[in-house]
Amino acid sequence: MTSPEKSAVVFGATGAVGGQVLAALSASPAIERITTLGRRAVPGAASAKLEQHVIDPGKPASYESRLPGHAIAICTFGVGEASKLSREEFRRIDFDYVLDFARACRRQGVSHFSLLVSVGANPRSRIFYLRSKGELEAAVAALGFDRVSFFRPSMILTPKNRYGLSQAIVLKVWPVVDKLFFGPLRRYRGISIADLGRAMVRNALVKKTGPGRGVEILMWPDFKRLP
Repeated sequence: MTSPEKSAVVFGATGAVGGQVLAALSASPAIERITTLGRRAVPGAASAKLEQHVIDPGKPASYESRLPGHAIAICTFGVGEASKLSREEFRRIDFDYVLDFARACRRQGVSHFSLLVSVGANPRSRIFYLRSKGELEAAVAALGFDRVSFFRPSMILTPKNRYGLSQAIVLKVWPVVDKLFFGPLRRYRGISIADLGRAMVRNALVKKTGPGRGVEILMWPDFKRLP
């Protein structure tokens, strides 16, 4: 029987970052069992240690029975283009669905919950997106996991344009803009989806005890320092 410490569940594996998380977990000899939960299976994903389950992300009852036996949960679920949705729809998908997943994980014994959020997340922000992310962090932290890791990337760089002209422009100019961020501003540097996915998995495999547990916030410099 696989140890929970060697089992990970991924919520959002069909997304750009989630797919890289899944690839990194599949390549890690430290992980023996992977469960994905999503609206659809991940195309082309094949591994002897992978179990994919098609669920309704808005209904925890459709997936909670899949959670026992996992110590690690990694959540990259969220809206790709927030500007395309109303605030109500964004909040339902990006906040409610994710918090419901976190609550279900807590009920079923997950000890380490990793969540993809955003640089600048702050429950007191005047910016709706960043305020929502900050409120989500606060709600997840309050659940009482043994360990919670909040990943706050700035610009997430994909190898291909996924969202049209605005992203095409960003992908073109960001390598130049990126060089302007140094010192305390390094947190705003861009990171590729592959590097971010690997960082989330590497962090999950770092065993922490005592004061190192609890809630941690990771940004670009932390992603680069991970072993």
